[in-house]
Amino acid sequence: MRLDWYLPVIRRDKPEQPPRRRSLPVRIAKRWLPASLFSDWQTKRRGKLRLWLRKLGISWLASPLRRASQAIAFVTFLVLFFWVCWPYDAMPARSWNDWVPLDVDAESGRLTVASESGATLPLPPGSALYVVETPAESGTTAGLLGKFRIDRITADGVELSPIDPLDEAAREALLLSSGPWSLRERPPAAWPDHYTANLAGKERIAAESFLIIDPLVSLSTGIASRSWVWSLASAGVILAVCLLVPRGFCGYLCPLGTLIDLFDWSVGKRVTRFRVAADGWWVHVKYYLLLAILVAAACGVLLSGFFSAIPVITRGLLFSVAPLQNGLANGWHQVPPLHAGQLLSLGLFFAVLALGFLRPRFWCKYVCPSGAVFSLGNLFRFSERKVESSCIHCNKCVEICPFDAIKPDFTTRVTDCTLCQSCAGVCPTHAIKFVDRWDLVQLKLPNDPPTHETAIGRRSFLAASVGTLAGTAGGAAAAVATQAFGANLDQPQSPRPVRPPGSVPEAEFLQLCIRCGECYKACPSDVLQPLGFLQGLEGLWTPHVVADWAGCSSSCNACGQVCPTGAIRALPLEEKRVARMGLAILNEATCLPLAGREACQLCVDECVSAGYSAIEFTRVGTELDDDGQPVEGSGWLAPVVINDRCVGCGLCQTRCYGVNVLSKGLLKASAIIIEAGAGMEDRLLSGSYRDLRAEESRTNQVDPKPAPATEYLPDFLRPRD
Repeated sequence: MRLDWYLPVIRRDKPEQPPRRRSLPVRIAKRWLPASLFSDWQTKRRGKLRLWLRKLGISWLASPLRRASQAIAFVTFLVLFFWVCWPYDAMPARSWNDWVPLDVDAESGRLTVASESGATLPLPPGSALYVVETPAESGTTAGLLGKFRIDRITADGVELSPIDPLDEAAREALLLSSGPWSLRERPPAAWPDHYTANLAGKERIAAESFLIIDPLVSLSTGIASRSWVWSLASAGVILAVCLLVPRGFCGYLCPLGTLIDLFDWSVGKRVTRFRVAADGWWVHVKYYLLLAILVAAACGVLLSGFFSAIPVITRGLLFSVAPLQNGLANGWHQVPPLHAGQLLSLGLFFAVLALGFLRPRFWCKYVCPSGAVFSLGNLFRFSERKVESSCIHCNKCVEICPFDAIKPDFTTRVTDCTLCQSCAGVCPTHAIKFVDRWDLVQLKLPNDPPTHETAIGRRSFLAASVGTLAGTAGGAAAAVATQAFGANLDQPQSPRPVRPPGSVPEAEFLQLCIRCGECYKACPSDVLQPLGFLQGLEGLWTPHVVADWAGCSSSCNACGQVCPTGAIRALPLEEKRVARMGLAILNEATCLPLAGREACQLCVDECVSAGYSAIEFTRVGTELDDDGQPVEGSGWLAPVVINDRCVGCGLCQTRCYGVNVLSKGLLKASAIIIEAGAGMEDRLLSGSYRDLRAEESRTNQVDPKPAPATEYLPDFLRPRD
C-alpha cells in the first residue's frame, strides 16, 4: 500500500534506473490535462502547474491535493453556514387575484383565464397552480376548483390544463363559476411551509455536516446524556477513514484549521516577538484538556462546546461575521444586540487565532481536544510516514511540517502526523514515503542524528502524571462548579427559558446542546438567541426564544433540522406546529382592554393570522341597567388565551411589544408574554406531539371549539362559586 499524492521535487531520472512511477493523481491528471502543465524531468523544466503553485506558496507546491482539499472543505463550510442556513431568501407562496374565465372546455377541463386588471402572471409554462373561487374561507378547501398546469401564456390570457382528471362535480363547478378566481401556488387549506421548503431545497449536504463529523461533539454529548447520539455514527465513519489517513480531518477538512492557517499567513507571521519553543510543557495540553472534557461529561456537564473545533468556529463566525451579513442584507435594525456571554465567546474565538503568535497553528498542534481524539486514533493507524536511508538531513521537512510531527532525527511522531505529505513534497532525495505501518524496507536508522528523546523518563513521567491529575481534577471541579452555579433545575424558582420547539426535557437539553449556534443561524428573524448567564455556565450560549424580538414562524422547523446532537428534535412541520414551547400569559394590569384604557386586538389578529387562533375575545366592562341587564353596546372586547390551542410561538408578544411598547410608548413591557415551565410546555425525548395533543383532547373531552380556560383570566372574568 502506497499513499503518495504530493508533488515531488524535480530530480533527473538516472539512466540505469527504471523510470519513476508517478503517483495516481499525477497519472490521472496527465491523461486529461495539456502536457504544457507538467514538468519535464529529463531537462528539469518546470511546467505551468508548478509555476502557478509556487506563486501560491511552498506548501501548495509541495502538497497541492491537501491544500485543494482544505480550500474545498472551507468553502463548503462557509456555503453551508452562510447560505444554506440563511433563511431570508425564503418567500411565502404567492397568489394572484381577480382572474376570470374566458373559456372552459367541459370535456377536458382546459381553461383560458385573464386578469381583470390586465396583470401578467410571473410564472413560466409548466408551473402548477391552484384555481380557487374567491372569496374562499381562509384555512379551508372551500372554493377550490382544481389543480392546473400552465400550458401557454398569450396576450389574451393564460391557458391552463388540469393536472389530475376532473370528476363530474369539478367540471360542473367550473362551468357554473364566473369568477373572480384566485390563482395560487399552494392550495387554500395548506399550512405555510416556505422556510421549511427553502432549507430542504438548499440542503444538498446537511447544514450540520462538519459538526457531526467532529468526534468530540458526539462523544461528549453521548457520555453526558448517557444516551445514543445519532451523530456518533458519523463520527465513527470519520474515525474509520482516519485509520487510513491518520488525523486526516485535521490536515484536510477542518475549517478552523484552515482559518488559523489564513490568520497565520496574513497576520501571525508578521509578529514574531512572542514565539515560544516547540518542546515546552504545552505540547501535550490537548490530551489533558480532552481528559477534563470527558471527566466533566461523565459528571453530566457538557464542556466540549467551549473547546471542540467546529463549535468554536461556528459560534465565532455567528457572533462576528453573521451580524454583518444580516445587517447588510436586512438592515442594522434587524441585528440583535450583543450581551456579555456573546462577548466572552468572541474573546475565546479570537484567543484561538491569537495563539498563532506563539507558533504557527499553535491551537491545532498543542491545544485542540478534537485533534487529541484523532491523535489517539492514530495509535490504530494502517498507514504511516516513513523515511528511507537516502535522507541527507537537510531539515526541510521539519521546517515545513505544520503539525510539529517530525522528530529531530526526521522520523515521525505518529500521533501528530496528519499525512499532509508536505514534507515529501520538499524532500530533495525523495526519501519520504507513505505506506502501511508494517513496511520496514530501506528505512533510515532511528536516532540519527541523536534526538535525546526517550520513551519516558522520570521528568516526562512526572509531567504526564501531573497533567493527568490536573485534567481529571479540573474536569471534575468544572462539573461541580457548573452544576452548583448553573440551572438548579431541582429548585422550583429557578429560571425556565423558553426553548425552541421540539427541545428535549431541560436536564437532557443542557447535556445534549453543544452550543454550536447552528440553530440561531437558521432561525428566521433571530427568534432564537444565545442565552447569557441566566443559568450560569451550564446554560451559556444555549438557544432560547426572545419573543420581544420576534416570534417563531409557523412555516419553519429549521432549528431541529440543523441540530447535530438531538437537543432539538428534527420535527416534520406538522409535528412542530403543535409542539408547545410555552404559554402566552396576559397581564391584566397592563393589557390595554383589560385595564380599561383603550381597545386593542393586536395579539388576536396576530394569532389568527398565524393559523393558531389561540386568543379570542370576551366582552368586559359591560354596564348594567336598573334591572341588572347588560346595556346593549356597552363595554369592550378583551383578549383571552385558550390554553389548549396556544403553542407559545411568541408572535403575540412580538406584536404587542413592537406596537404598544416601542412604537406608541403606551407600555413599558409587553402585556402578553410567553412563559415556560411545568404544564406550559411539551418537552418529549421521543414520540409524537400530535398524538400527545389527541390524547389530551380525549382525556379532557375537549370540544372542537373549547371554552376559554379560566386559570389565567383576570379576577373579574373568573366564574364565581
